[in-house]
Amino acid sequence: MLLLSKKDIQACIDMKQAIALMKDAFAELSTGEGKVPVRHVLNNKSTETTALFMPASMPENKSLGLKVVGMNPQNIDKNLPFINAVILLLDTETGETLALMEASWITALRTGAGSGLATDYLARKDAETVAIFGAGVQARTQLEAVCAVRNIAKAKVINRTPQKAKAFADEMAEKLKIKVEPGNVDDLKDADIICTATTAYEPLFQHHQLKAGVHINAVGAYSPKMSEIPVETITASKLVIDRKDACLHEAGDIVKTIQAGLITEDDLNCELGEIAAGKKAGRVNDQEITVFKSVGSAAQDLVVARYIYKKALMLNLGTAFMF
Repeated sequence: MLLLSKKDIQACIDMKQAIALMKDAFAELSTGEGKVPVRHVLNNKSTETTALFMPASMPENKSLGLKVVGMNPQNIDKNLPFINAVILLLDTETGETLALMEASWITALRTGAGSGLATDYLARKDAETVAIFGAGVQARTQLEAVCAVRNIAKAKVINRTPQKAKAFADEMAEKLKIKVEPGNVDDLKDADIICTATTAYEPLFQHHQLKAGVHINAVGAYSPKMSEIPVETITASKLVIDRKDACLHEAGDIVKTIQAGLITEDDLNCELGEIAAGKKAGRVNDQEITVFKSVGSAAQDLVVARYIYKKALMLNLGTAFMF
């Protein structure tokens, strides 16, 4: 069994490789080969900690295993990671445990990569301006992924804490070599792409503030009570999801829109994997608003984990031990 740290993992993969892996993962999910049960959620109400248990089997990618996630929104105020996670990777032929790896960074990477894939299919080809809601690790990989698939010139980061917005802007401007500045919702009028990576329970903006032809990656709302996107925007957009069953259970943006009677379950008829597999079209004109709503899937994690494991063996990384 191989133990892989965050440092080991980061030496094995970059964003462009992760985006390529997401194409395979989502396509396998939507063609029916991949098996990903709806995640099991346990809540500790006294501490606000949520635990997620997420198994997946991806035969085509030879990926099998489980991700365990612990989350607490209070961690942000304690300067602790919002998400803590590990992945257990199994051998698809023998069931043996191959690796245990730190997965908080993988979670952020694959979430960003999923949005990068969606952006490649759904954003205007000439998109160059981004607005990011949030200033945490998820927001960082969202911007990195978008920049991997479009020639982005400028980004605005919108966050309730000015110091965090400034730190984000300085760090990402240096890393991506683009102009990044703190902003506010008024900047949405110029945004070609919007990414939301927050823990909001109410919409972050109003529909009338959006630019025609904007693409939105919404990745923050992971429970039925949470939402980042107005129901009017969900209703008016071309809506692309990661997985229908998961979104119906967990995506507050969608659940609230259905509860308002503005859409039905039948309107959730386009998964990202169907576009990746060539079964459905992405953006069809420059004026339509597109939304990619993702609650995340263990399929993404396990496909990335398998790649990292194989690369770690090649690079002689990690710590091996026997039970």
